[in-house]
Amino acid sequence: MRRPHGELVADVLAILWGATEPLTPQQINTALGRDLARTTVTTILSRLHEKGTLVRSRAGRGFAYAAADDAAGLAAGRMRRELEREPQRDLVLKRFVSSLSGDDEEALRRLLLESEDGA
Repeated sequence: MRRPHGELVADVLAILWGATEPLTPQQINTALGRDLARTTVTTILSRLHEKGTLVRSRAGRGFAYAAADDAAGLAAGRMRRELEREPQRDLVLKRFVSSLSGDDEEALRRLLLESEDGA
């Protein structure tokens, strides 16, 4: 039974986030514990690298990969890119803030105050 592609990508990212050093496609394939074709893992890693999600360094004749950011950083980047695409940024931010829970709204206020104090 095939798993959804997004699930495999999430598993690859989880492995890289837990790693203490860059990993080769073979090391990632072994960590996944599945019998995947070498090209499957390499294709996923190459695409994530092209998107800027992963960084890579030479490892022999191939590459070793590491996450460019943690999960929170990746989510923040996606949010920022979505906001940058919208011509009515104020309206998007207003709608976003109005959809937050009370706890999230308070956390956002606290973080904004902290960033002002640090500036």
